[in-house]
Formats: sequence, C-alpha cells, structure tokens
Amino acid sequence: MGYYRRPGWFTANVFNALVAGLTRAGISVWGSRVLRVRGRTSGEWRSAPVNLLTYEGAHYLVAPRGQTQWVRNLRVAGSGELLIGSKVEAFSAVEIGDAEKIPILRAYLKRWKLEVGIFFSGVSADSPEEAMLRIAPEHPVFRVAPGK
Repeated sequence: MGYYRRPGWFTANVFNALVAGLTRAGISVWGSRVLRVRGRTSGEWRSAPVNLLTYEGAHYLVAPRGQTQWVRNLRVAGSGELLIGSKVEAFSAVEIGDAEKIPILRAYLKRWKLEVGIFFSGVSADSPEEAMLRIAPEHPVFRVAPGK
C-alpha cells in the first residue's frame, strides 16, 4: 500500500470528529473541508476532514498521512465533493507528479506544520530540495477543479 501513518486514538476519535463537526456547521478551521468521495468498491459515499490548500490560484488536497483510504478512493473515482456547512462543491481531481508537488508541499507545511508536521519525516517547508524530493512519493497531492 505504500507509506501510511494511522491516526492515533485522540486524532481519530476526538480531533477529526471536532474539526469535521465544526466544518459541517459552517466553521472552517484553517481551510478545513469535509471531503466526500465514492468508495472504490462499494460506491457508497465516504467522508474525511481535509485541509484545502490554495496555492497560486489553484486548489489542492494533500495527504499528510500518505496512502489513506480517501486517497485510494479518489484515485479511482476521480471526483468528489467538498463540504463546508450546507455548501457542497463538486470537484474533479488530478493527481500530480512528485517533482510538481514540491512547492505545494512547502506551502502546505508552511500553513499546517503544527498540525501535520510529524507526518513529514522531519522535513519542513524550509528543507532542501533533496529532502522534499525524498518525501514527495509518500504524500499524494491532487489538484481539484470545480465540477465533476
């Protein structure tokens, strides 16, 4: 399956639930959204709290924990929905290559290092290019665009 960092009990049962609850209530916590994507085998909607990054006018979903279920589902579905409160935005997604994602990973780490920095193997937004290239394959990045 590749790199995957399972959330701890507190994150899975308290933090993610709190962020998802606030986001569903219409309160974005530092760019949070609830991602909804169809399951790759069941076809049923699955949801997870995510941070939507805006970088140079485009929107990105970054998987700090690696090859999560939402990543695997999004690769198959190619589209999904982002929710904040009652607002639902349908999107299409394209996974981007490792070399192209370096500036996006840097921007993501600048914005959310306190929240997700532990998942990046000691690499920070200011790390050398070689370090960023080393961790890039572990962190899928999708460019999202409106529409399905």
